[in-house]
Amino acid sequence: MFKFLKEKIGNWTEKISKKEEIVEEPKKKEIKLPMKFEPGLQKYEPDLEKLKEETPEPGTESFFRKIKTKISKVKISEKDFEIYSEELKGLLLENNVAYEVAEKMIKELKEKIVEKEFLKKEIESEIKDLFKEIIEEILIEPYDLAKKINEKKEKPYVVLFCGINGTGKTTTIAKIADSLKKEKISSVIAAADTFRAASIEQIKEHGEKIGIKVISHEYGSDPASVGFDAIKYAKKNLIDCVLIDTAGRMHTSKNLIKEIEKISKVTKPDTKIFIGESITGNDVIEQARSFNFSIGIDGIILTKADIDEKGGTALSVGYVTKKPILYLGTGQLYAEIEPFDKKRFIKKLGL
Repeated sequence: MFKFLKEKIGNWTEKISKKEEIVEEPKKKEIKLPMKFEPGLQKYEPDLEKLKEETPEPGTESFFRKIKTKISKVKISEKDFEIYSEELKGLLLENNVAYEVAEKMIKELKEKIVEKEFLKKEIESEIKDLFKEIIEEILIEPYDLAKKINEKKEKPYVVLFCGINGTGKTTTIAKIADSLKKEKISSVIAAADTFRAASIEQIKEHGEKIGIKVISHEYGSDPASVGFDAIKYAKKNLIDCVLIDTAGRMHTSKNLIKEIEKISKVTKPDTKIFIGESITGNDVIEQARSFNFSIGIDGIILTKADIDEKGGTALSVGYVTKKPILYLGTGQLYAEIEPFDKKRFIKKLGL
């Protein structure tokens, strides 16, 4: 991830450091010879003995003075920055960073480095550190879903999942249910995808494997009523959490978007989570933006993160929605889902 961006920063800073150097010259010091009074001559003469004592032997010049005279700095001008910023922007776009996010990153980097002085030997590492700071500021700190569930006094805690077809939404919901079970949090799954063929059988199969109850109706029934009945069941059986699986729908379909708005209105979820694929780049960004506009999502899960070699999608989808990424799906097994960690993510970017 961002491997080429890392190399580009190195090449860029190397060129800049060669172009312009600011060397601190030692200040010229006025030499004052030690003097002594010669009574016979009735005048002052240079005290050669004292001068010899105060003059260091060759090679014994102050270590710190030597270091000071060799300090070399570089300053990045606005012209220098403009030359290379377009290349940087292009690399960000190639790594699935949305255009508006790339623009923001370049602008902030410019504010941090233009007309600033850097030690020549540290310029590359300092610019990389500044880039890391910018990414950290863009990514929203994720919250702990299990903690939120435990903190709610009046159970159940309701989680509504949304997204388009083929993103691994149903499998991801099973993974969440399994991870909550390991944390001693009970849950029930609402099979509110009453549209897609075999969707109910699929979620029931997952439920059997992980030992989680699945509430379902007939195909074609109202998905909002399935969610409502699952909440009713959870209240009666003192279950901590309801996980509502919904039909995948294109974010451009107005009728299907209205349907999920109805599900949200009826079930009143505590958290609404968008599930998308990290490898689809700008497509998933537009999907997340659309679902956020219609129902107001609270968090994001990105699947197939294990085969995402670019990493820009996570950065962009978090920025455009201003919502945190909660989990990354890293495979098909139930255990292959991990809480999103900003520092670990940035480390994987190679910065």
